[in-house]
Amino acid sequence: MRIYTECSRLSTQVRNDANTLVDREAEIYCPLCKRRPSTADRWWCHPHCGTVWNTFWTRGLCPGCGHQWLDTQCMGCGKWSPHESWYHYPDEHDESTDEAKVEREELETT
Repeated sequence: MRIYTECSRLSTQVRNDANTLVDREAEIYCPLCKRRPSTADRWWCHPHCGTVWNTFWTRGLCPGCGHQWLDTQCMGCGKWSPHESWYHYPDEHDESTDEAKVEREELETT
């Protein structure tokens, strides 16, 4: 899985303290070097099915074969990081790393 540069965002819904749904918009960038993917960037599902797509459209799930990528490689720094740790939500502690650890554990035990 590969990345280039520029800004991406992802909207999600979460429940606030009043238990109502609110939209949160995540900034998407490499947790190590802070490079941002662009909507034109594509990753390659290798060595699985060979599909080329933007991994942030599907939150790391290959639309060709259904492989769930747990890690994403940054072309800026060349390092791999948990896919979920690329999602950064403003005005909160960086829960993306915590969520990535939980998701990895759940996927590895199933």
